[in-house]
Amino acid sequence: MPETAGASREPSAGRWNRNFRLFFVARTVAVFGDGMVPVALAAGLLGAGRPGSSVGYALAAWIGPFAVLVLFGGVLADRFTPRRMMILADGLRLVGASVLAVSFAAGDPSVWVVYGLSAVSGVGAALFQPGVASTVPRIAHDVQRANAVLRVCEALMTMAGPAFAGLVVGLSGGAGAVFAANAATFAVSGICLFLLRLPPAGEPVERGSLLAELVDGWREFTSRSWLWGVIAIWTVYGLTVAGPMLPLTAVLVTETHGSGTYGVLMAVNGAGSAAGGLLAMRLRPTRPLAAGAVALLGVVVNLLVLGLDLSVPALGAGQFAGGAAFAFWLVMWSTTVQTHVPPDALNRLHAYDVSGSLLMMAAGRALAGPVAEAVGAGRVLLAGVVVMLGVVGVMLGVRPIRELRRVG
Repeated sequence: MPETAGASREPSAGRWNRNFRLFFVARTVAVFGDGMVPVALAAGLLGAGRPGSSVGYALAAWIGPFAVLVLFGGVLADRFTPRRMMILADGLRLVGASVLAVSFAAGDPSVWVVYGLSAVSGVGAALFQPGVASTVPRIAHDVQRANAVLRVCEALMTMAGPAFAGLVVGLSGGAGAVFAANAATFAVSGICLFLLRLPPAGEPVERGSLLAELVDGWREFTSRSWLWGVIAIWTVYGLTVAGPMLPLTAVLVTETHGSGTYGVLMAVNGAGSAAGGLLAMRLRPTRPLAAGAVALLGVVVNLLVLGLDLSVPALGAGQFAGGAAFAFWLVMWSTTVQTHVPPDALNRLHAYDVSGSLLMMAAGRALAGPVAEAVGAGRVLLAGVVVMLGVVGVMLGVRPIRELRRVG
């Protein structure tokens, strides 16, 4: 799998060069496929008479290996190249989804088989995710616009994946067909990544042991105050805001307005994410992290209307504002990291970012239910308003974060 065959040392001119088109297709189909999984698990396990908790356990079996192993995924991506690791990851996930498709099509698989195969997919995701960050700068001259295009695509596919899975379940009556379609998306993604011809990442770097490279990545991480500062702030956000927000939104909206309204609001949130990505294509702030922090005030609006249990139109406006705000922040953050961190350390630093954020969000989701039962879901969301205002204030108040300038 050559990394340099037919490649120059710079990305091909134009946003839609051959490499970017292949990577765009790979990301589009992969995110589309990921969106099918919760629907397929729910249809397959609940349809077989399993308790609702089994769906949560299956999803936890995915997220656990991902959160633990993503750090090693970053080291392996730096050692063996991101492209190779992403192709291997797609292969693992193709096998896992294919076996699930056959298992559900053949009858009622053991829950332990489902949990084990979900864990295999989680391992694949851990190997795949770190390489995304370092691939974008190597395939696009305009990193910010490339990230924005990918964000718009991911927002649309996040909406389309569950809808497609629901349609397939309705027509076929089972989860096997959904997992077969999911497996096909990983096959397409792997083929597209195999066809990439990337320019060299730079001069060869002498590699130590896995542990030594993890330690070296930690040194790179702690040497950039803007980087660890944002991630430290983000752990608080993940635990107190991002983690509780999704389950509490689902409970509040469904209990008050019905599951149909909740589905519509999630679609509106996705439309807001697409709008935020489109806005990030146009705006080029000199201080991207400061601009992204200001944009996060849209999340405050969403938390406020949810916590006050306002009308459905107000909830829709809040979901749109929150989706747009978070998408704009993600583009600013991703672009800043990809353009300020050296390529030989980027995969490991991105892995630290993903691992920390994911663990805190998982903890926030686990604690959301008990805390909401004790004090009320509305109060938890309104407390999130205060925390979110503090997050924005701290990011704007910390000089290395506020004043960091965009590259180029």
